[in-house]
Amino acid sequence: MSIQILQYEFLGPIPLDEWGPPMEKLVFLVMSRDKDRFNILYVDDCEKTSDKSFFVQHSGFKCWIEKSGSEKLLYLAILPLFEASREHRENVLNKIKMHYNPPCNAGEIVEPQPDYVVRKSKDSAEKFSCPCCGSDMKAEQFLEKSTLYRCSSCGISDTKLNS
Repeated sequence: MSIQILQYEFLGPIPLDEWGPPMEKLVFLVMSRDKDRFNILYVDDCEKTSDKSFFVQHSGFKCWIEKSGSEKLLYLAILPLFEASREHRENVLNKIKMHYNPPCNAGEIVEPQPDYVVRKSKDSAEKFSCPCCGSDMKAEQFLEKSTLYRCSSCGISDTKLNS
């Protein structure tokens, strides 16, 4: 059995009390069952555990019971990520936290870092004359490999490769 969470295929859910170690390099969901529906209560990752009481001794266990109403309504789903880095697992965690806002993860949502870099503009941009009117062209936007220039007089634009 499996469950789709965002674009990830999790194994389970299985009743939490049927879980048995070991677990290694995965993201896990603790869910509560409400008839035919599962609600995500908590999401986290696990580097490695062979402790049978991992979930019962977890700091969030009390919250899970409180939100589900009973230990019998708690379920576990796992996403094995054996080859993934810690950063990749954290990225998956943050996506799920931001989308589902699990109640037992309250206050843990981290804003994702953009996967691009904004470069600072250069103070001393190359000066050259407008091919249309001869006025100075001023740097308007610095791109990764080129710079966009605009004439202050006629408004024509030109792009030059950065050297």
